[in-house]
Amino acid sequence: MKILVADDSRVMRQIVIRTLRQAGYDDHDIVEAEDGRDAYEKVQSEGPDLVLSDWNMPNMTGLECLQALRGSGSSVPFGFVTSEGSAEMREKAADAGALFLIAKPFTADTFSEHLDAVLA
Repeated sequence: MKILVADDSRVMRQIVIRTLRQAGYDDHDIVEAEDGRDAYEKVQSEGPDLVLSDWNMPNMTGLECLQALRGSGSSVPFGFVTSEGSAEMREKAADAGALFLIAKPFTADTFSEHLDAVLA
């Protein structure tokens, strides 16, 4: 199994990856993307089983990346890990095809809660 982690902050990518490992996903391959455009390209080239994306990123936001993926016919499971979790953002995410939105701060349990069903 392969998980793509997209965030423009290298430190935040490392925190997400560490939390994934704490949640028991340490046997998964992790691919990193530094923004939405990079994530979009890596979905095409790497074929991940799940994308975990930040919302606000340069070049292409997480939402724009998800919309572009769906527009291209990709059905890769996609979730957001972001600093805000307003009802409006959650609605936009769901409308675009995201499976979940995890708001920071998060824990390994939060990841397990959302990812177990997706990666089962």
